[in-house]
Order: sequence, then structure tokens, then C-alpha cells
Amino acid sequence: MFVSLAASPLAASAQAQSAPARPIADAALVAELRKGGHILYLRHTATDFSQNDTNMRSFEDCSTQRNLTEQGRADARRIADAVARLSIPVGRVLASPYCRTVETAKLAFGRAEITPEVRGGPAQAEHPKRYDALRALLAIQPKRGRNTVISSHGNPFHAVAGPPYLQEGEIAVLKTRNKGFEIIARIKLDDWARLVEAR
Repeated sequence: MFVSLAASPLAASAQAQSAPARPIADAALVAELRKGGHILYLRHTATDFSQNDTNMRSFEDCSTQRNLTEQGRADARRIADAVARLSIPVGRVLASPYCRTVETAKLAFGRAEITPEVRGGPAQAEHPKRYDALRALLAIQPKRGRNTVISSHGNPFHAVAGPPYLQEGEIAVLKTRNKGFEIIARIKLDDWARLVEAR
């Protein structure tokens, strides 16, 4: 699937379906990830939906946000273990400033570069340029031999790539193409064990 970033936000969202255009075998996917050159867009791992961000005071105050559950923390560590076992090279790790996305990034990839652009701009849901900065980031080719990670939320990715929504802890593997990107795979949490077996 190819998504053109030159298209209008509404057109890109309407035309895109965020599933790979064609299946890719597990061994081939592992080989691709080891070569680098991909963007790994990760929706944060499992959160406590009894919490919400309605009364949030600041990004630094986790007490007023929806946070990871213990399962979510375990899931992020599971990603970390698989990435290490598969020898997947990681360069920049960009994270939305929310506690749940920063914590996911740190647990799964060891670090987090807080980058507000990955969660979108003005809060108005219909703002036509809300996700332009994210689209721009998805068009940046990672450094040679490295993969760029973006730890963010479900809504921003849905807005730029279309349905279906990423599950918590799911990764979309993107390849930059001219002014757009191609989704070559989606990795759910339960897929990692199979990928490790296929190495």
C-alpha cells in the first residue's frame, strides 16, 4: 500500500487502508528489519481505561493521565526482548509526550525523544493540518542501517493511514516512498514469538 503525503489529509485518510498491500513472509520481514531503513510506528501498549486525560495538568504529571497497566509494561518488555533477539537495529526513538507513550518507548527501546509532532497539532479534531507534522516525519528516511521508532497513539496513525486502528502494542512497519510511505507489515504482540522462530 502506498500513501501519498502530497494528497490532502482527508483524501489520504479516505484512500488509505493501513494493512500491507501484500503479505510478507516472517523470515523476509525479519531480514528487512535487520537491514534498517524502516519506520516502526508503535501504538503504546496496554493502558488502564478506567483512567483518562480529561483533567490532565501537564505531560509530566502522570497522575492525571491514562497510564500503562502492569500488562502493558510487560508487553513493552516483551517487544524489547524480541527486538534484541532478532538484532533489529534502532536509531531515533520518537515519542508523544504522554506518559504512556514515553514509558512504552523506554521499556521497549531503552530511550525516548519527546516529540509532540507525533501526536498531532491543534486539538480540534477536524483541523485540516493537524497531522501535517506527523506526515512529514513519516517521509524522513531513517539513517542507513537503522530503523526509526515512533511511539504514539492510535488516532494519529488512523488519520494519516486509514483504518483499521492499530491495537495497543501493535507496530506498523513503514517504508518511505518519495513523498509518501508504504506499509509493508503490521506486527501484533503475539506475532513476535513467531518472528523470533523464523529468524
